[in-house]
Amino acid sequence: MNVVIWLAEGTWEGCLAAATSAVPAGAKLSLLHVTPGDIDELPGAAAGGLLGRAHHRGRHPYEEAADAAASGLLASAVEHLGRADISLLTRHGRVEREVVSAVAEAGADLLVVARDGDRSRLGPHSLGHATRFVVDHAPCSVLLVWPDEPPGIESVPPPKHGPHKPPPPPHHPR
Repeated sequence: MNVVIWLAEGTWEGCLAAATSAVPAGAKLSLLHVTPGDIDELPGAAAGGLLGRAHHRGRHPYEEAADAAASGLLASAVEHLGRADISLLTRHGRVEREVVSAVAEAGADLLVVARDGDRSRLGPHSLGHATRFVVDHAPCSVLLVWPDEPPGIESVPPPKHGPHKPPPPPHHPR
């Protein structure tokens, strides 16, 4: 089994914990981190606005810091797992598109993804935009995990029409 674990700041430790309990011991693991493309673009745009379009001196320090943070996160994840046979995948760009593309290129059978939205209640808002896209478009099975303790069932809002009131009948135009 070929498993890709998508790691992001703030959720990676819970994602790894869930993956290690759910993924078979002999599975081939790849750890994926994607640096958002706008990290690369925003500093350059700001410098261009202040110093003119002709100003360009190579990589911006923000890009170097983002790469260092990604490397550090992946190194911590490898250490946490305690395995030496892990592939590391790093990408830059639109996060949701890069994750789907990396999973396809890796030939993954399973993608492990952590919820990254509102973690205080159950429901669709527990997925951020990029994660929703990945869950909907992944070319393999997806294991969607809570990065920490999931909220209780009492966090589900009541039905819009009340607990005992049926929804209104559908409107049929004539």
